[in-house]
Amino acid sequence: MATLDWIILVLFLLGLFGIIWWVLKHKKDDTSDYFLSGRSETWLAVGAAIFAANIGSEHLVGLAGAGAESGMAMAHWEMQGWMILILGWVFVPFYAHSKVFTMPEFLQKRFNKNTSSTLSIITLISYVLTKVSVTAFTGGIFLQSVMGIDFWYGAIGLVLLTGIFTVLAGMKGIMTISVIQTPILIVGSIIILVLGLLKVGGGGLVDGWHEVVKYAGNNIHLIHQKGDPWYDKFPGIGVIFGASIIGFWYWCTDQHIVQRALAAKNLKNARQGTILAGFLKILPVFMFLIPGMVAAAMRAKGQVMFTDNNEAYGSLVRTLLPIGLKGIVVVGFIAALMTSLAAHFNSSATLFTIDFYKHYRPEASEHKLVWVGRIATISVVLLGLVWIPIMKGLGSVLYEYLQNVQSLIAPAIAAVFLLGVFNRKITPKAGEWGLLIGFVIGMFRLGLMVFDPGTHFDAANKMITDPMLRYGIFKFVLQFNWLHFCLFLFLFTMAIMVVISMFTPKAGSEQLQGLTYFSQSPEQIAETRNSWSKIDVITSLIVVAVCVAFYIYFW
Repeated sequence: MATLDWIILVLFLLGLFGIIWWVLKHKKDDTSDYFLSGRSETWLAVGAAIFAANIGSEHLVGLAGAGAESGMAMAHWEMQGWMILILGWVFVPFYAHSKVFTMPEFLQKRFNKNTSSTLSIITLISYVLTKVSVTAFTGGIFLQSVMGIDFWYGAIGLVLLTGIFTVLAGMKGIMTISVIQTPILIVGSIIILVLGLLKVGGGGLVDGWHEVVKYAGNNIHLIHQKGDPWYDKFPGIGVIFGASIIGFWYWCTDQHIVQRALAAKNLKNARQGTILAGFLKILPVFMFLIPGMVAAAMRAKGQVMFTDNNEAYGSLVRTLLPIGLKGIVVVGFIAALMTSLAAHFNSSATLFTIDFYKHYRPEASEHKLVWVGRIATISVVLLGLVWIPIMKGLGSVLYEYLQNVQSLIAPAIAAVFLLGVFNRKITPKAGEWGLLIGFVIGMFRLGLMVFDPGTHFDAANKMITDPMLRYGIFKFVLQFNWLHFCLFLFLFTMAIMVVISMFTPKAGSEQLQGLTYFSQSPEQIAETRNSWSKIDVITSLIVVAVCVAFYIYFW
């Protein structure tokens, strides 16, 4: 980082305070404005915000590191623009018609309060212990590798800066910075990809790609066959089903993503925003994963140096970008880290305020609810800071565990939402117990993974995967591949819900009105139909076609 780069960074920080001043000057002291930006955003802001909420340090550090280590294996979780289309075309109409702020609030309307509270608790726990802390943790690594800032200063500074911004600017500030940083992030990442390919290819893009493919070997493929070193972790086409379940939970039911779509001024802008996000979601493979593969090839040729794969992307930024451009790109990356972290802060505050505080204090004023939301944000910031040293102390072992956490949380939530929307016969008690049982089973496996006394590690601190050495008396639970277990838990939760529905009272027609696919009113059906046009259909099909073409090429 040269002087010019630091000047650009300072100007960015001043711009953040400018956004805060503008939001405070024009703010409305109510929950709709603070949590959902007044439901006034256009498709451009919605699409950029969904994309920005997804792109965080786990991409700059984790996805690039995964590309350096295992090639295309993690691309299944990134090539999911088609899944965002399901959010816009299928689920947003139900959420919008129900006038909810949060996903637990939707489950309360469809099932009961216990189901809502269970989802809120699950989501808050996952945000504090994984998403907030992981973003801060990996953000500290990125800032250290690129700017030379000490890990602790980078991680804590990122959390505090984002916390202040979120508390003061709310959702409108987050949406504003998302629109600004998204093009910088995309253009900067593509520049790094091009410069990396030129470098490793001796001046030619095609030659560079051939060098990457040559170095990657079998890792260039999405599907691993038996006998492949990566088959045990990513077993054949099982990875597609597992990734899809996790993707459905994340893109169609997770609060911090859906909340961006609900900020749209109407269904048309919400759907078009998800279509834009679908296009943008195609890019991270080329923005981060393939550059990670490029970095690995450059390291093999002695063109770049890094010992930890988590430093792969930072090493490219540090090595390839010229003065000035480096500052601009780093600003875009920091903004990306902030918007992802701010999305989690704001969603956590929304969940606590709407699903807990407002439930027990229904007479609370809008002004009071906004302040409770700010206090909740501060609490999440502090809890995230407390967890960072615990994560750092556990080191790489915890990082491997965290890769499995989403596969244990997602199945039950995905099953409850899917059956809840598409099957009127699923009863309130079935939703309540299905969610709880599925979550408990998932956490039981996670607990065994953490505390399993049979776990062993080799000299490089890598977990031994031989079941005869690793698993104790619960090997029948632990010996499942994590993606196969994800699919099993998803199907098991649905089966439990169907059985419970046979013996418990069904929801009345009034409760289901507009909340399931087959109980929409004629007015709601008409509103949904009038919200899309042929261009929406065509652009959506293009997103799907690109995803299919990607799988065909890298299969």
